[in-house]
Amino acid sequence: MARLCRLGIAVFLSLGLICSVGFQTQSPSTSTAKPASALVPNQNLSGGEASASKVEPPAPAYSYPDRQTFTYSVDWRLVNAGTTTLRLDTVNGERHIVASADSTGAVALLYHIHDRLETFYNPQTNCSLALIKHTEEGFRRVDTNVRYDYQRRKAVLDEHNFRARNQKRQETDIPQCVSNTLAAAYYVASQPLQPGAKFAFPSSDGGKSADIEVTVEGREQVKTPAGSYNSVRLSAEALNGPQKGKGKIWVWYSDDDRRIPVQMRARAFWGTMVFHLTQISPAPQQRAGD
Repeated sequence: MARLCRLGIAVFLSLGLICSVGFQTQSPSTSTAKPASALVPNQNLSGGEASASKVEPPAPAYSYPDRQTFTYSVDWRLVNAGTTTLRLDTVNGERHIVASADSTGAVALLYHIHDRLETFYNPQTNCSLALIKHTEEGFRRVDTNVRYDYQRRKAVLDEHNFRARNQKRQETDIPQCVSNTLAAAYYVASQPLQPGAKFAFPSSDGGKSADIEVTVEGREQVKTPAGSYNSVRLSAEALNGPQKGKGKIWVWYSDDDRRIPVQMRARAFWGTMVFHLTQISPAPQQRAGD
């Protein structure tokens, strides 16, 4: 149960791609969109052959949902297991995301979780600049800081484990531009996401970078506690690294220029974890024609 709770709440923040437990890879049975086999395979964002793993700049039409907070409920086997919150803003010209994950109710009594992640990335290039993590899971207490040094192509990680009473520092090679656990959700959101598109990008949380492949499976309507959304559904999985073949999730983004993640679903052998958008604050302004 402890491992389940920790995995479930963390999986949304990481797009499910850093999890160490394997998920089933079939598409969600409730989906009404076209199956992936019916879509055009192996295409990149422009509709050509799939390109190499690379972080691309945001699409011109993308609108970063600045100064908004998104709250999600985490459900497991009809039980509310926790809450995840994402706060987005811009600081000194850099995109800034702060995420928190907390176990709730009976699950919190079994296993305490209070995680906080923070990242900064370049709005013109989508390159991650820093990642800060505070982890409280059961008796585990760890603070981690990652700085991306693109001049030397190194991810510089400093970690303090309070329970083990030790610290470590390591440097790992990275490509010329990478995303990370938290920024990945909004990197993907910033891309065109045409049905049938497939693309890959490198991601690093301070360790060895992994290439993440995204497949845009189709469009469908999703109903959440925050409202009903026309959405774009995609799947994502690691192409290499220690997570290769161990996980696959589905994310539904609002089908508009904001690309808000409105739902996520991950299946494991013990059951299904579902993340539903419950609140947006402040509420987005209604635009003419909406």
